[in-house]
Amino acid sequence: MTQVRSPATDGQTAGHGEGPDHPKAAIGPNAVLQLIQALDAAGLQPAAAEIFDRAAATEWLAHPPSAMVDERPVAAIHQTVRKLLPPAQATAILEDAGRRTGDYILANRIPKFAQVVLKLMPAKIAARMLTSAISAHSWTFAGSGRFSAKAGKTVTFEIANNPLCAGEHADHQVCVWHASVFQRLFCELVSPYTRVSETACGARGDAACRFVADWTTIPDAANIYAKHRSGPITSPSETMSAH
Repeated sequence: MTQVRSPATDGQTAGHGEGPDHPKAAIGPNAVLQLIQALDAAGLQPAAAEIFDRAAATEWLAHPPSAMVDERPVAAIHQTVRKLLPPAQATAILEDAGRRTGDYILANRIPKFAQVVLKLMPAKIAARMLTSAISAHSWTFAGSGRFSAKAGKTVTFEIANNPLCAGEHADHQVCVWHASVFQRLFCELVSPYTRVSETACGARGDAACRFVADWTTIPDAANIYAKHRSGPITSPSETMSAH
């Protein structure tokens, strides 16, 4: 994302991986780059070599992508992480990769002034504006999937035909990376009380992967945050998946 735009509507839909000068079946490089960083930080270099080999993307370990890339090997990498690593470890790695992606966006894609403005706004209004910005740049993380968002008391994101879990079958939600990216951005720019839950998943047979960002479930959270809008975030963030 490069800027925060004012919201036009409560419900917004983005086309299938569409973006300026980018092929429809492409996805942003952070889906790979930050995953490599997460595996490296966890000391899982041997596992990373096997994961990328199985996904036929070994060259990316030595030369990580820096531009939009074909979504298919990216999907293979994410799915191989879930197949090869123990479930808890795979979740932790994908969560970390999502947080790192959010950190990259905050450091490089959303202007600092816009971030200051969002942090000064009531959470509901900040959420609408952030949702608009995310929707405008959904082609960078949704690939060929169809992205939609609806902002209200909470925010709901959906990715139909999510390429990162295409062809995958599971009895639970698996899109930890997306949930973690959304949570990092909302915790920083909307409310540190935000929790993002994946409530439906294409890998489980649902029509779309659905993520709900909710900053209202802690009693009086909105009032507490309004009084300390510019204060430090003292509570750790945690990405949750609904099972």
